This record gives sequence, C-alpha cells and structure tokens, in this order.
Amino acid sequence: MPAPLKSAAPRAEEGNDSAAVDAFFAQLQHPLEDALQALRSAVLSADPAITEGIKWNSPSFYRQGWFATLNLRAKDGPQLVFHLGAKTKVATEARAAVPDPAGLLRWLGPDRAAVALGDAASLPARLPALRELAGAWSRLLA
Repeated sequence: MPAPLKSAAPRAEEGNDSAAVDAFFAQLQHPLEDALQALRSAVLSADPAITEGIKWNSPSFYRQGWFATLNLRAKDGPQLVFHLGAKTKVATEARAAVPDPAGLLRWLGPDRAAVALGDAASLPARLPALRELAGAWSRLLA
C-alpha cells in the first residue's frame, strides 16, 4: 500500500497562516490591492493577538476564533466583514459591545457588520478608526 502523500510545508495552526495570505495576495489581481493590503496591515496592527489565514476563500482574521473576513466581491467595492465566527460562543450583541464613533459599521445583524472601503483615496483617513474597530471586535472573542 502506498504511503499517504505529505505536503511540502507543514500545516499552519488554525488562524495563523500569514504565508497563505501572502500567497493569496500574490495571485490576486484586484484593482484595489494596495488598499486591501493597507486594510490587512491595519487589522493586524490593532492587537498583537490578532493573526490571519485563509477562511471562506478569503483573507480572514483570527483571535481565539475567526472575527473578520475581507469580502473582495461586494458590489460596492471590497469590504471588511466583522462577525463572531462560524461557531459563535459569545453571548452578546456586538452592536452594544463595539464602539463606532466614526460611524463606519453597516450592521448586517446583531453579530455581523461590514465596513465598505470606498475609494482608495479615503482609506488612509479611515485606517485609525478601522484599527480601533478591529481591536474592539477581536476582544469579543478573547
């Protein structure tokens, strides 16, 4: 009986696979790739406990559970979708727990919200607020 095939690289632990995200972006041909990379950096810099990987066929962010995913196919441009993971363990309504003084969140339900990137020119001014949102949302899973 032949031996099972082994992958060339060891499988990364769940939620901690920046190499897979790098490979995803290397293959990506998106007109807003620079803005997406800036958003990726902002989320990762929101808290040292945040890691990343590919989940739901898109770059996603993890902190004791998946909490945000880049939606590259949204009709109004790329979005960052905040959620409480595939297996929600948090018994709270995110709307009450996550401050949004800049009004960036568009609520999709009590446990999901999206931030539209808009045009790339407006992104740098929004990055500090996005970073705060990412940190606050990720702490819901901590």
